[in-house]
Amino acid sequence: MTAKTLRCLAGSALAFFTTAPGFAGDAEQHALETANLEKAIYCMDLLENKLDVDTAAKECFGDTYIQHHSRLEDGRDAVIALFRARAKRYPQYSARIVRSAASGDLVWLHMHVKRSPEELGGAVVNIFRMKDGKMVEHWGVAMPVPETSKNDNGMF
Repeated sequence: MTAKTLRCLAGSALAFFTTAPGFAGDAEQHALETANLEKAIYCMDLLENKLDVDTAAKECFGDTYIQHHSRLEDGRDAVIALFRARAKRYPQYSARIVRSAASGDLVWLHMHVKRSPEELGGAVVNIFRMKDGKMVEHWGVAMPVPETSKNDNGMF
């Protein structure tokens, strides 16, 4: 081998080994985002479809829960009380997750929610900050599904 070839190989090896930990970090980040997304989907299924608030209270909410939705009270106890009251009032409540994504410690869920099977329901986007596999912060926006629309694109 020539000296030039050896220098190229050495440079390539150096570049690979100095960036290889980045691949490991990317894989770890992807694994965390996937785990957060799966946990949020699991928790919302417990709360929105199975109406199993007791299990969700144990498995899904951090000790600290910061609420940004202006119509909801702050704190873990408040959100659990909200889901308990809703499960009692609307025993046929359901939600279908249409889209979901995760980035860092945030998870987004675009959902079609219904209080009863016959209603049009609402379009909801929930954003959760996850920490140690628990929901610790929430932002949410919602709008009713209208009977008619000014476009043919649909909400979901």
